[in-house]
Amino acid sequence: MRIGRPPWSDLVTLAQEVLRGSPQAVARLISLVESRPAEAVPMLRELHPHTGRGHIAGVTGPPGGGKSTLIDALVRLARRDGRRVGVVAVDPTSPFTGGAILGDRVRMQDHATDPGVFVRSMATRGYLGGLAPAASGAVEVLDAFGCDLILVETVGTGQAEVDIVRLADTVVVVTVPHLGDGVQTLKAGVMEIGDLFVVNKADRGDADRTAIEIKMMLGLAPNDRGWRPPVLLASAVDGTGVPAVLEEIARHRAYQEAHGLLDRRRKERRRQEILMIAEALVRRRLLDGGGSDALDGLASRVSGGELDPYAAAESLVRRAGLDSRTRL
Repeated sequence: MRIGRPPWSDLVTLAQEVLRGSPQAVARLISLVESRPAEAVPMLRELHPHTGRGHIAGVTGPPGGGKSTLIDALVRLARRDGRRVGVVAVDPTSPFTGGAILGDRVRMQDHATDPGVFVRSMATRGYLGGLAPAASGAVEVLDAFGCDLILVETVGTGQAEVDIVRLADTVVVVTVPHLGDGVQTLKAGVMEIGDLFVVNKADRGDADRTAIEIKMMLGLAPNDRGWRPPVLLASAVDGTGVPAVLEEIARHRAYQEAHGLLDRRRKERRRQEILMIAEALVRRRLLDGGGSDALDGLASRVSGGELDPYAAAESLVRRAGLDSRTRL
């Protein structure tokens, strides 16, 4: 394949190579999703009919909880069962290179030569929701690649990282004892999205108390999903409790399938995805063909008091040829 901007025929070939099980094609396509997302669209379209088979488990929680170590242990167990596993590990962005600065692949070197495991680190690129903008596309590629289980690790920002619920079929929230006011760290938003809670590093002591506090908080929250999130103890370093975590992920999937919740959850995810893509298309339409200069001019008029921002937005919409009848 040529270096640079590959022609359409090569793009289709790349998608077909993903479907044939080529990890090199997976790596190149995910890189394209990250760096030139518009060029990746034809391939993602090609792959879409082959998605929906893998189970997506998001692993989130405050920093220091041992998320990467837990994922490493889950991958090892899943591989013993013969499952193909994909990992998308989202890291903070380097202020110098724009890349991922932690590099979770370093923590998962044991799987580097395993053809049944694909691990990809990606940077948040300043996004505050706990995920990288390209994470959804990477998950689609790994799903089409044939991964039975796809583990997505969020960056670890605490209360703000709730976007994982829009991507994952099952959300695993990881915390540890002695994390300061750990449950307080979890309570805003993250407590509400968890399908499974893991108190990791349980060998430290006080893990039982942390688990009880989480159960108490879950008991106070309204439960309109029917599923009562279990709270498990684990020590990912030596593998203690990790099989139970993998079993609960499978049990949560089975519960959702039995009650029609998995299809509903995925439909809502697709709904959000369509809106996000539509918003990006409209934004591009607004700024193409001199729209950026027009926006600068409108901003100057608004700043000078000549125009209000609502009228300016309507003017920009009309200029782009969109429906001028839409009013704020």
